[in-house]
Amino acid sequence: MSSLAVRKTRPAAGTTPGTAQGPPPSRRTALVPTITLLLGAAYCLLPVAWVVVAATKSGSELFSTFTFLPGTGFTDNVSDLSTYRDGVYWQWMANSALYAGLGALLSTAVSALSGYALATYRFRGRETLFNVLLAGVLMPPVILAVPQYLLLAEANLTDSYLAVLLPQILSPYGVYLARIYASAAVPADVVEAGRMDGASEWRIFTRVALPMMVPGLVTVFLFQFVAVWNNFLLPYIMLSDDEKFPITLGLYTLLEQGANTPALYTLVITGAFLAVLPLVVLFLVVQRFWSLDLLSGAVKS
Repeated sequence: MSSLAVRKTRPAAGTTPGTAQGPPPSRRTALVPTITLLLGAAYCLLPVAWVVVAATKSGSELFSTFTFLPGTGFTDNVSDLSTYRDGVYWQWMANSALYAGLGALLSTAVSALSGYALATYRFRGRETLFNVLLAGVLMPPVILAVPQYLLLAEANLTDSYLAVLLPQILSPYGVYLARIYASAAVPADVVEAGRMDGASEWRIFTRVALPMMVPGLVTVFLFQFVAVWNNFLLPYIMLSDDEKFPITLGLYTLLEQGANTPALYTLVITGAFLAVLPLVVLFLVVQRFWSLDLLSGAVKS
């Protein structure tokens, strides 16, 4: 009887002990997630495909040809866009690169310092401060736009580059991500070893913790860059000089003028297509810095 019981409980050959021995999922069930993902991808990529195709059409082709049939006017559209108001479009692109690039770098630096401090040090009110930051994550930016304008107006900083840069430096979501990643990627044993060797706290952060946090900080930089690049409300409230406009606000002014001048529609569409390209290039460049193992570090427990 005992040998019979052992044979009954012994797992089948080629299987792992303790795993379920049920039948494999049916082919129809396995297709459901794939179809769902394909539909979601089509929903997201269809507008992008339309912009890419519409950017190749001239003004006459835009309203007279099939929606997804490529046109012959892309080079003329780019040329007209470049010469519009002496190339103000490229000024808008440069402004967006400044706001997004410098703003994302400063925001990543602040997030790295704050997240590392919240993850490593124990001090009174740490959890309260972190909960306040989490509340900032849940707060819509539109609620803060007017108070930020009033504060910067008191400092005579409105209609300046700083009016758009300064509010972007502190990102509650970036601090949250940096703290979570620092808690997982920076072992306490490594920090203590650095202190025992006589290293200062700043040296431990810059030479030990920061290299371990690079994949998480790249994610923070990417999220913040995209958020600032696509930001419309804050520049719309802060700026009045169109030469300081980012690309989002500049295209909006072109679109408003297109209501009276339909020829500008092709410039708006071509400008929107060109404005997407830096984000695509950024994703391709920074993806090699990402790490799949968020728990990797100098010490394996």
